[in-house]
Amino acid sequence: MSPRVSPKKSWEGYFGGILFGIVFAALFASLWHLRVPVITPFKGAIIGLVMAVVTPLGDLGESMIKRQFGFKDSSNLLPGHGGVMDRIDSWIWAAVIGYYLVGWLV
Repeated sequence: MSPRVSPKKSWEGYFGGILFGIVFAALFASLWHLRVPVITPFKGAIIGLVMAVVTPLGDLGESMIKRQFGFKDSSNLLPGHGGVMDRIDSWIWAAVIGYYLVGWLV
């Protein structure tokens, strides 16, 4: 995706993540639809699409900051994983975006 910022991220992985994001969000929404009828699989698929498209920016942004400062890992707490921030950088975006999308669509 961006070899200079994060050389191991591929377009194949990105598009695969989008596909799985759409499918699993629609499935999850269909389960919620049993309890809350306003939540539909279509709305779940839309939320999954938007989140899967946008959340990798959190990971790329954090990788860019690390590269700019010459760090390989953001901490040594999780060796071999790039640090704690590499584990949660996309989650931070997903939590905020998901919160607003659910409020907007439902």
